[in-house]
Amino acid sequence: MARRSRAASPPPQFSSLPGARQYRRAHRLVRRYVPAGATVLDWGTGNGHFSYFLRDAGYRPTGFAIEGHSQAAWLDEPYEVFVAGDTSEPVRLPFPDASFDAVASIGVLEHVRETGGSEAASLGEIARVLRPGGVFVCFHFPNRWSWIDFVASRVPGKHHHLFRFGRADVRRLVAGAGLDLVELQRYALLPRNGLGRLPAPLAGSHRLADAWDVLDAALGMLLSPLCQNWAFVAMRQVKDSCSC
Repeated sequence: MARRSRAASPPPQFSSLPGARQYRRAHRLVRRYVPAGATVLDWGTGNGHFSYFLRDAGYRPTGFAIEGHSQAAWLDEPYEVFVAGDTSEPVRLPFPDASFDAVASIGVLEHVRETGGSEAASLGEIARVLRPGGVFVCFHFPNRWSWIDFVASRVPGKHHHLFRFGRADVRRLVAGAGLDLVELQRYALLPRNGLGRLPAPLAGSHRLADAWDVLDAALGMLLSPLCQNWAFVAMRQVKDSCSC
């Protein structure tokens, strides 16, 4: 089992307390819709931070990525299982039908076109590996009208999303995969990842994090169309087995 290293640096989204708190919404969505003990596919697991949450919260996570995973030294090994995908088949999931109670996409679905896939094809595969009644939780799905992405796209060398989506796009993708949309919300008007550049006392300040959360929520309600991301929950349809 991997051990935490004091010398290891956390990724940017965890380099400040306000940055880390952006994932509270995703954690709450999973807890709301997925029962404890469920098998959950962490699709595109990255450094494993979401699998760490899943295991800590009583779920049984399987990590999956097509280019391996960069399990950070600051995490204990969080997976029940890690499965590497085939880079020549970026859409296909190497799991049987109806393998999981839930699938989580944490900042992944918007990037599949960059590796030769498509959102529709990936959602179709996700629906296939979900059990009937299984839940798909998608978080950090970029909003078409995000002011943060608009500004970032005009700054040379600044990270921004190549593909962004509107409400109708989400509904179309979910319906096309045979899933039922359960919840859809916009969030994150204020940027968070850059706050790790603040002096350590501020970056780790609970008062700053509390104030940032309150301000972000208030402004996000007033200016919802300009928020950075979508979060949505969808469920695989349960077909009525009655033949009458």
